[in-house]
Amino acid sequence: MIRACILSDINELTQIAYQTFDETFREQNKKENIDQYLANTFTEDRVLKELENPNSFFYFIYHNESLAGYLKLNIKGAQTERFGDNKLEIERIYILNQFQKLGLGKELYDKSLEKAQELLCEDIWLGVWEKNHNAIEFYKKLGFKKIDEHAFYMGDEKQIDYIMIKQM
Repeated sequence: MIRACILSDINELTQIAYQTFDETFREQNKKENIDQYLANTFTEDRVLKELENPNSFFYFIYHNESLAGYLKLNIKGAQTERFGDNKLEIERIYILNQFQKLGLGKELYDKSLEKAQELLCEDIWLGVWEKNHNAIEFYKKLGFKKIDEHAFYMGDEKQIDYIMIKQM
């Protein structure tokens, strides 16, 4: 089951955002960098500000009634890069480790397609860390193509995100 997040979900949303990012990236980053990033990025105040943005959309996905992951989509000025108002950004598709390989990421991607069609978006785009090989392959299978890259800083480490896009 997938459902839109509402303001009263802020505690659960902050927790799952923190936990999924930590599970996904801790092993590949310096402890002090990931600790600092998590402490600064996944605070309740910051997540609430994102949730209240009318150009961002959050969704929870459940597996057997357990919260398994979430999706964050952005349009217009909420996008992390300016690709135009007729584009939809998938900023986050995160699934808890225990629910990986169950097709939940694909379900959240399908929700992204549905939202893009509803909003009459021409393209869907995303940024994905160059070392996140599973995610890159997942997006390639869905028809995304790398068009650019940009730097992302995790503390004192410069990392590269691939920018990938798919036409609707």
